[in-house]
Formats: sequence, C-alpha cells, structure tokens
Amino acid sequence: MNQAKPLPNYLVQRYHGWKATGYAENKAWYRRLASDGQHPRAMVISCCDSRVHVTSIFGADQGEFFIHRNIANLVPPYQPDGDHHGTSAAVEYAVNMLNVAHLIVLGHSSCGGIKGCIDMCKGHAPELEGNHSFVGRWMDILKPKYELVAGESDPVLQAQQLEKHAVMTSLENLLTFPFVQSRVEEGLLTLHGLWTDIGEGSLEFYNPEKQQFQPL
Repeated sequence: MNQAKPLPNYLVQRYHGWKATGYAENKAWYRRLASDGQHPRAMVISCCDSRVHVTSIFGADQGEFFIHRNIANLVPPYQPDGDHHGTSAAVEYAVNMLNVAHLIVLGHSSCGGIKGCIDMCKGHAPELEGNHSFVGRWMDILKPKYELVAGESDPVLQAQQLEKHAVMTSLENLLTFPFVQSRVEEGLLTLHGLWTDIGEGSLEFYNPEKQQFQPL
C-alpha cells in the first residue's frame, strides 16, 4: 500500500505526550484492561460528527462505553441478507457478546446528515440522490419521517425535530432485531434516546410517558 503516509507531526507529538503522562500515570489500569478484556455496561450509538464527544459528556473512562459512530446516529432495520452491515454488526456484538445492559442512541444539534436528508426531501440535493451516494442511501432510513416535520417553517426547529426523529427511528429499528427485543422483554436490556445541543451543552432524554424529549 504505497499511498499510506506517516502521521502528521502534531499527532505524533500528542501521542508522545499522552504516553509520557496519561498512560504512564495509569499504566496498571491500561494493562488490566488489556488482560481482562472489555466489560462495558452500555453501548452508545452516536454520530460521526467530530463535535460530539461521548466520553466527555459523561466523564467516562476507557472501558466504560462500547461506542459505535455513524452518519446521523442511525440504526437500520434488522436485515439478515448476508450483505455488509457495520451498525448491525456492532449492535449484535454489544448485545450478544458483551451483554451490555443499556443501549443509548445519542443525537445532536446541527447534524450535517440530517441537513442532507432535509435537502434531499426538498429536492435540493441531487448529489445525494443516486446510488453512487453512500450518504444519500444511508439517509433513506430517515426520509419517511420528513413528512412529520415538513410543515415547520423555522429551518432550525425543523432540523432539531428531525434530529430527534432520527433518535426515535433508531430506537424503533433496534426493536426489529430479535435478540434486542427478547432482552428488552426479559428486562436484561434497556433502550435510551438522548439529544444534545452542542452550543448549549444541554442534554435531553426521550420520556416515553409524555412521548417527548425533556431536559435532564
């Protein structure tokens, strides 16, 4: 592979700084993680967005969360067709192999994937329409929910509403996985929906009793 290059200097320097401080001061903990394996209590499905920092939000340490990130924190429906399914594979591993007790879907404000979905639904994103667009076909998972927010005239509120529908869609689709549904019914697994406002640092949770997101 002739196209791979050495890391840029700033990353190399940051690594050496971490190795000399963060790692050196917690060497026993890292070695325990390496020898004992991982035993996370929760899986978090979040967006790839670089502004969403799951471990910082919850003050989590290594080994606490099994984290899967994708565009717009979406989970597709259960589809055992022998094709490549990265998100479904991560869910299967977390539930069946790691036996996580909590499965959290975390959405966020100003999501580029959600904006792309809205633009597609309005006919403003021809570059996302064809089968050549991986992002466009991924956002097809959410497109049916656009009609629920189509009447909102404020573009910021419309985006936030669809961002929250993305969280709900993922929760709904998780329950199409037989191994998720059975563990939920047995009380061995709980599902949680969250949405964070990046600029405000706020966090909202989905309250099933009121069927709406509420501040934590």
